[in-house]
Amino acid sequence: MLASFPLSGGLMAYGANDPAQWREGVVYVDKILKGQRPADLPIAQPTRFDLVINLKTAKALGITVPPTLIVRADEVIE
Repeated sequence: MLASFPLSGGLMAYGANDPAQWREGVVYVDKILKGQRPADLPIAQPTRFDLVINLKTAKALGITVPPTLIVRADEVIE
């Protein structure tokens, strides 16, 4: 889980969205079970990324997080 780092006191995390990755994996499994060869399937790249910011940690470290970054975050821990 991407948010586990900021939830445990880390400043921030940015990475691929876990549920979106699982859904893409299910699509691949479905295609393989329907008879497509795995070697014929294209390599998938993540398309959805999440940003999680822990403002309590930022305050403890004396870091000011710009408001524009806070607005763009998918999750903000206060």
